[in-house]
Amino acid sequence: MASLAGLAHGAEGVLARATAAQIDEVRLLAAAAALAEKTAAGSSARVREQDMVLRSISAELGGIMRVADRTMQRRIDEARTIVEDYPAALDAWEAGRIVRGHVLTIVAAGSILPPELRGQFADAAIPRCERDTPNRVRPALEMLAQHLHPRSFAERHEAAAAGRCVRIVPGSDGMSELIAKMPTAIAEGIHDRLTQMGRAIIDTRSERATAMGLSLGIDGENESRAEIVSTDARSMDQVRADLLADLLLAGTPALDDTRDTSAGPLGKIRARIQVVIPAHALAGDDHDACDLVGRSPIDAATARQLAAGNSQWERLVTHPITGAVLAVDSYRVPEKMRRYLQARDQHCRFPGCRQAAVRCDVDHNEDHALGGKTHVCNLCHLCQRHHSMKHFTCWRVRQLKGGVLEWTSPLGRIYREDAPQPAVAFTPADLTLPPF
Repeated sequence: MASLAGLAHGAEGVLARATAAQIDEVRLLAAAAALAEKTAAGSSARVREQDMVLRSISAELGGIMRVADRTMQRRIDEARTIVEDYPAALDAWEAGRIVRGHVLTIVAAGSILPPELRGQFADAAIPRCERDTPNRVRPALEMLAQHLHPRSFAERHEAAAAGRCVRIVPGSDGMSELIAKMPTAIAEGIHDRLTQMGRAIIDTRSERATAMGLSLGIDGENESRAEIVSTDARSMDQVRADLLADLLLAGTPALDDTRDTSAGPLGKIRARIQVVIPAHALAGDDHDACDLVGRSPIDAATARQLAAGNSQWERLVTHPITGAVLAVDSYRVPEKMRRYLQARDQHCRFPGCRQAAVRCDVDHNEDHALGGKTHVCNLCHLCQRHHSMKHFTCWRVRQLKGGVLEWTSPLGRIYREDAPQPAVAFTPADLTLPPF
């Protein structure tokens, strides 16, 4: 049986070989796009001719690589974008400074920018990618792209919001998908409220089952255990779907025993979402986006409205230049230390995880039972998965100066987890920024 050290060494070799093969494929497919353009050059119906040539080449390569021609054409388009618009990202990938996921994240985040700004965007994005995983760095790159865009985020959001809609997609076995396209803040609020209501139902059914003498083994921290109970085997996703139907069709959750939305435990639940608002946006500047922590950018006007009028939203105000936290307001009056940690950590502090801090546990890096202090230098946010892994596996963590975490794997490998960059940070001097 292979040792863990042997597997790790093998993984490094596989990564190097896979990277070389993936880069060869990108260059090959970009060359296919160039060939299609060259073949169609001079044609009187150039656009249509180029598309026909590209379709033919995609079908040929698709047959060789055993994928559909439409899939191959999408991959050719993606490869051409990488080679032509993001050559610096391709070079960094080839040098092993970043991985394929980083490149795709750069391409996705930069898709909103005009082609002439994409190289500039990549130059600023690559150093951030070198310090973190693709899923963790994505929000920062999205905010950077929003900042570099020549049109204000408020302007673009207003145009996009005009396309909000609700549609239904019929499926099989008597099922359909109800899809609502709406502003991110509203969608997140809906999902968060359904989640809180679902957890209330699961907790209630667990308590009732326990009272009936059932042995459930639920510790209140492991949601997956709470999702399967003898009296009600619905998962959290199923409960959320049922609650959505109840609320839209009947105006109140069918499982709320009080049926009184003004006093019932489910009816009183409201969504709680963390929003980071730069100080200049709070003052009325609409050019930049604000950060819906753990998700995606939202427009400044929505962020100001949430900060001003809803007591269930927490407001973090940051300095427009340094990114330092200036103030944190909450009508729920959480403990000051917890608010500080949420502002500092932003998400789960295990390498690669970006579960929002508001959905994580606060962990003592050195166990309290072993003398660890309840102090910011010994506390960080961990999601339930990684909180459990820290306690029940050989992974270890210690906190260094400045909130930096040093994780040690079972093999003794060290992974440094720097404190998250503030949502608003210094911008390289050579970037041409839109006026505030």
